[in-house]
Amino acid sequence: MKARQASLAPAGALHELFPAGTCGHGMHMTDVAIIGGGAAGLACAASFALSGRKLNILVLDMGDRAGKKLSQTGNGQGNVSNADLRPEHFHGSVPAGDIVCSGAYDWRSLFGCLFTQDDRGRIYPASKQASSLTDLLLMKLRSPGPCTCGVRLGTRVTRIQKTEKGFKVYTDGGVIESRFVVLCTGGAVARQFHTDGSSYALATNLGHTLTPLHPSLVQLKTDMTDIKPLRGIRVDAALSAEADGATLACERGDVIFTSYGVSGSAAFSVSSRIAGIIENGGVSLIIDFLPDTGEKELAAFLQKRRDEGCADEDLLCGTLHNTLSRMILRKAGQNAGTDGLSVHDIAGIVKGFRLVVTGSAGADFAQVTKGGIPGDEVTDELESRMVPGLFLAGEVLDADGDCGGYNLQWAFCSGMKAAESVMRRI
Repeated sequence: MKARQASLAPAGALHELFPAGTCGHGMHMTDVAIIGGGAAGLACAASFALSGRKLNILVLDMGDRAGKKLSQTGNGQGNVSNADLRPEHFHGSVPAGDIVCSGAYDWRSLFGCLFTQDDRGRIYPASKQASSLTDLLLMKLRSPGPCTCGVRLGTRVTRIQKTEKGFKVYTDGGVIESRFVVLCTGGAVARQFHTDGSSYALATNLGHTLTPLHPSLVQLKTDMTDIKPLRGIRVDAALSAEADGATLACERGDVIFTSYGVSGSAAFSVSSRIAGIIENGGVSLIIDFLPDTGEKELAAFLQKRRDEGCADEDLLCGTLHNTLSRMILRKAGQNAGTDGLSVHDIAGIVKGFRLVVTGSAGADFAQVTKGGIPGDEVTDELESRMVPGLFLAGEVLDADGDCGGYNLQWAFCSGMKAAESVMRRI
């Protein structure tokens, strides 16, 4: 049966387009079934669409809109990448850093739009509108050419079966037969995007295993004794995490005080390094409120102000937020001896304010999953070592990145790599 052509439905609407033929027994036929219509899945599909190859591609997604999480990334502005691309920004047993930083995958070509960069190297579409990224990818899927791409929403894949000809993909709406499958089902966080971890079973039922799963890029809960008055205050600071006397991570960026602890880009990035050990206790955060000023320099400055007649309660006025200044001076006063406040104690707290971590905000509030299918279970081409013809991309793999666009960069590049690997086989 000849493939029927149709345009994708408006965002938010359920639509169904089978790009391949439909046999008389209700079995839908396609060359590649991409399971998951998020950043990795859409990047993979767009790569096929732009390849100039005559292929039938079908994207299957549980949600009512493709790219729903992508459309909200970067606080709705679409932080898709970072100018500082180094392997050390990526973690896990899959060598995501090597793949992303190789320069082999021109992710910008997937969108065909202009991008802009902020002063911290974070890259956004010039529109500063994350939803436009999804729109651009879907435009590629319906662009004219020999490759026919379709998207089927509101569809849960229940099982993948390996066959002599390829795969049977069982869904709650029927069975799809495909020569190849690319698994892009995401992780186990942010259940509002249908990524509750249940889709890992599609891989584990085929023999794959999982490394421990933890929420990452997530707000951190801390002891609130000293910081209750700071709720809502945002500072540019250096934030590090320590356990057993060892520094586990150090990040410069926003620290936002909340009703439960800390949030902001620095907290998110640090959370990725301590995921999995928070539950054991013994982790502390150390905040340097003036990372561009040395401790001795600060103490000398405070002493100079005091010598000029400045009252102790005003020593930090104009240097830190007034509420933050009062908290630090109050804490320094707890250690004050008979000689009164020490400028060295004040400087020490400003440069090394300590908070005990009590947990994280949890999976529902995390941006990404730490853990997944381990690297030794996929080839360098991201093909399953257990099931030939099955490829994996994105968050389903044991790979995650720091805050700042690294995880979307991995999603795009891994989706492109999986498509490239499949096309070598077709």
